Amino acid sequence: MRILLVEDDQPLSAALSNSLRAANYVVDCVYRGREALSMLAAEQTDIVILDLGLPDMDGLEVLREIRHKIKEMPVIILTARDKVTDKILGLDAGADDYLPKPFDMDELFARLRVLERRLGTATSAMVKIGEVALNTQTLELTVAGEAVSLPRRELMLLKVLMENGGRIQPKQKLESRLYEWGDEVSSNTIEVHIHHLRKKLPDNFIKTIRGVGYSIPVNGA
Repeated sequence: MRILLVEDDQPLSAALSNSLRAANYVVDCVYRGREALSMLAAEQTDIVILDLGLPDMDGLEVLREIRHKIKEMPVIILTARDKVTDKILGLDAGADDYLPKPFDMDELFARLRVLERRLGTATSAMVKIGEVALNTQTLELTVAGEAVSLPRRELMLLKVLMENGGRIQPKQKLESRLYEWGDEVSSNTIEVHIHHLRKKLPDNFIKTIRGVGYSIPVNGA
């Protein structure tokens, strides 16, 4: 899952992004509202975490522009403005959630998981397809009841595919969910990750949709 973090406090931004990356999120960081809107135009962001106190424009204005241009983009407001009226203004402007500072990272992670489920086909933190079960909260993976360990990016890739079971995931979209701006990505990176994943999963668990991407069928599809 690729997050755009819009926070002008650079030490806080660095701490937040490090925590999010440690939880296997891909994070792009910007410090101004206009930068955020420019990044969103590339259509590679899944969720926005938005501070309201930005130096170039009010965060609510950024939110309104997001809603005007990308109506379905999930947005969590993260701000020191903790009055009820501020919360109402944020939610009325189109925010999906509102988290006042200071906050607990576990609460932010929980709210992100809710938005992730809304974007995918999974209905809970435990996603089970056939003999493969993945707890998206703890990132514990089992195959036929046996625990399986995966490298970070393979685990992130499997998480995206399982959370969107039954949906075709284009190669470009998978790349955007695994790598941040500025990362060097070779043309066959996703193919290599899929190749390694298949060695640890049941036969034909991941389907190749030639010329498009990959999918994990559900219910025998």
